[in-house]
Amino acid sequence: MLSYRHSFHAGNFADVLKHLVLIKILEHLCKKDKAFFCIDTHSGPGEYVLNGDYALKNKEFETGITQLWQRTKLPEDLNTYVNLIKKFNSTDSLLRYPGSPLITQQFLRNKDHLALFELHSTEIELLKTATNKDKRIHAHHADGLSSAIALLPPKQHRGLVFIDPSYEIKSDYESVINSLTQMHKRFATGIYALWYPVIDRKRNQKLEKALKTSGIQNIQLFELSIKEDSLEHGMTASGMIVINPPWTLSTDMQQTLSWLSNTLGVDGAGSYRIETLVAE
Repeated sequence: MLSYRHSFHAGNFADVLKHLVLIKILEHLCKKDKAFFCIDTHSGPGEYVLNGDYALKNKEFETGITQLWQRTKLPEDLNTYVNLIKKFNSTDSLLRYPGSPLITQQFLRNKDHLALFELHSTEIELLKTATNKDKRIHAHHADGLSSAIALLPPKQHRGLVFIDPSYEIKSDYESVINSLTQMHKRFATGIYALWYPVIDRKRNQKLEKALKTSGIQNIQLFELSIKEDSLEHGMTASGMIVINPPWTLSTDMQQTLSWLSNTLGVDGAGSYRIETLVAE
């Protein structure tokens, strides 16, 4: 877990989906004047250099943000996403990619707050550097899954918990369910967004089953595949599971995921899935 560096994967197709959903949720929270509180349980360093050694090793950004960067015509939601990424690049070249902490920061108003958690000793220092001038943001060198529970319910009584583990350890699949269940008991009206990879479909099926039997209601799933499921090494798809999603999210994502699956799919193998795991 502590060896994981997201810099190898920054800007890939999974980040496109992950951050698109994050932006849609943040836009929803900003529609009301009342303050909100966000928690990011696995924050990383805050932003990524795409022309650095880590990102260039596998060039995974070429399967994601690069495919959208130079297009003049995009679906509305993707246009919003790409324009936000462009704010972090001073030229027309795609050199930097923001992580979820800096994306969330773009939506914070003076009354809103963000708690960040990161365990990696190097990444937490980079994260603090990236956010230390912002009094609305507090970065903690701690395990986000366990530490976030103590911050709930927030005094604002509305907000988002963004959960983005590495899943390097198989037990992460169980840990996220246990933590989600405890968080939801303390803050049942909050929005929860859980990212997952598809590497072994059986693990994902167990994850979905655990959520369906957790007693938590109003759960939707959004999944983007660029290849067919395979037993070979590597991620073929990824998804976002959202508890208490914005009521327009499913409809909005229908067109966007259709476009992304056609555009990012490898050799025409792209597909998508939108499903209500548990109704309201």
